[in-house]
Amino acid sequence: MDSTPETIAAAETPRGEIALRERPAPDGTVVHELVVAGVFAMDSADTSTETALADRSLERVETPTRVLVGGLGLGFTAWQVLKDRRVRDLHVVEIEEDLVQWARLGLTPTLGVLARHPRVTLHVQDAASPVAGDGGPAGPWDLVLLDVDNGPSFLVHRDNERLYSAPALSSILAQLAPGGALAIWAAQREPDLLATLTGLATTEEVLLPVERQGRSLEYALYIARP
Repeated sequence: MDSTPETIAAAETPRGEIALRERPAPDGTVVHELVVAGVFAMDSADTSTETALADRSLERVETPTRVLVGGLGLGFTAWQVLKDRRVRDLHVVEIEEDLVQWARLGLTPTLGVLARHPRVTLHVQDAASPVAGDGGPAGPWDLVLLDVDNGPSFLVHRDNERLYSAPALSSILAQLAPGGALAIWAAQREPDLLATLTGLATTEEVLLPVERQGRSLEYALYIARP
């Protein structure tokens, strides 16, 4: 079986090309891939870390009624959040308008469900805008999940660097409801991010061992609670 990815949608953006691709898996299912500015961003072959980001964070919030997710991606983080019936109002902020449109067209099953779900609102906006109070969906939030990069060491877009600064993180924490939490996903341990968050709130580092294509990797979650 030919496993070469086929591009099913692509668009030029001010930040470079984004492309949605699909390829057959050995078990006969279809794997979707998201490529951003020519760089592989994620696929649907292994969504364990998206699941962990949502589940580990939700475990630490007693009443996660209102949740903000920064970054749509292929939708698996938001979808896992939505499975928690305590979540009544889920907002997803995505900078790429074309990706949101692909979700509304249902180009992948998960994106399609999110776009149609009554508890979900998709926003075309820079993730830095609402967390900095510059418009868009407003807090207070019970939980904020940032899944826009592979962490501050592997930015999808250079401008995202500001998201991990002390002023931006402090702004997010200030928008949390009592008992709320901020969670950030990273593709490796980020000691500088941990130090910055620890200076602002009680923070834990959760390590996630993952096997991908025969390689042993260690991803990390940073969960901060004021």
